[in-house]
Amino acid sequence: MTQTEHGEGSGPIMPKMQEQGAGGARGGRRRRGQRRVMTSLAEINVVPMVDVMLVLLIIFMVAAPLMQRGLDVNLPVARRADPIAAERLFVTIPLSFRTDRIVQVGDDPVRVEILDERMRQELLERTDQDVFLRGDREITLQELMVVMDELKEGGVATVGLVTDFVVER
Repeated sequence: MTQTEHGEGSGPIMPKMQEQGAGGARGGRRRRGQRRVMTSLAEINVVPMVDVMLVLLIIFMVAAPLMQRGLDVNLPVARRADPIAAERLFVTIPLSFRTDRIVQVGDDPVRVEILDERMRQELLERTDQDVFLRGDREITLQELMVVMDELKEGGVATVGLVTDFVVER
């Protein structure tokens, strides 16, 4: 059935109205001097929306730490290495260095051709001129020396090699 069959006309569909007044909710008679007030029943219920938003907030709070992923590097093993005590600048040589010639300075990827300039910029703000170099154990000595040469050209005073500790059984 359409609206015209009900005799309501062909105008827009209006929300249902509820009468409020002296006896509106109780069904009593209307007293003199009191007005009839009409309110809309088409109000938005925000409680389910807040529940959904809180669930989404919890999901993102749990998922955010899982999305932080670093670079996987298999460090070589050393028995008599001293642990690193101070906060230092790390340069990482990943296994993909063989194909793309990119190292990481801290968390930033840098092409090896501009590594010396990047080191000059990094060392301007630092009092110590030391850099720790960590590379995948599959990196050859020649590839390691190419990066060390670029670091020395950039003004690095000392290059420390980072290794992994032996796990004794």
